[in-house]
Amino acid sequence: MIVTAATLVLTVPLAYLLARYPVPFKAVILLVFLLPHAFPQLPVFVNTTTLLYRVNLAASFSGVVLIHMVGALVYAVWTMTAVFRSIPESLEEAAWNLGASRLKTFLTVALPLATPGLVASTLLVFLYSLDEFTGTLLVGSPFVLTLPVYMYRTSVGYELQVASIAALVLMLPGLVLLVVLERYLKSEYLSMFGRL
Repeated sequence: MIVTAATLVLTVPLAYLLARYPVPFKAVILLVFLLPHAFPQLPVFVNTTTLLYRVNLAASFSGVVLIHMVGALVYAVWTMTAVFRSIPESLEEAAWNLGASRLKTFLTVALPLATPGLVASTLLVFLYSLDEFTGTLLVGSPFVLTLPVYMYRTSVGYELQVASIAALVLMLPGLVLLVVLERYLKSEYLSMFGRL
């Protein structure tokens, strides 16, 4: 939950700026957020782990949150940018014409209209963080234990029944949340993916 909240606090304002304003090098900024997923996960996480060790964040909860955010930012930035682009600007312009400030317009017009997309983005980030294994194992071991790492440790220790139960516990929330995600991820959001 901490990863999800921190990711959305950072990405919702950024996605709104990228969707609504002529930000210089917008394509490059969006591309930077794709880079962690453009390469195999293991080298990305190994290099990130090296940096976290240098700043004494390895083997800590904060380090695990940061390594989860490396991957989670992609889902949040691209999803929320597409969501804000799908909202007609004329609705916000009408609020400005009626005297609302830009902040009030964002809070009372854009954000409520983006709520289904915000829910979808939240679910994507949460599911990513819930299932993240490689980064957690590299950065958090041996002090931070998440369910995927626990499942790995039990299977390596030949506690296959415990590993199977852990896999079921890990799978069930994912299935339920994917059904919920399908309800909130609308086609108009998907049509805006990748547009600059």
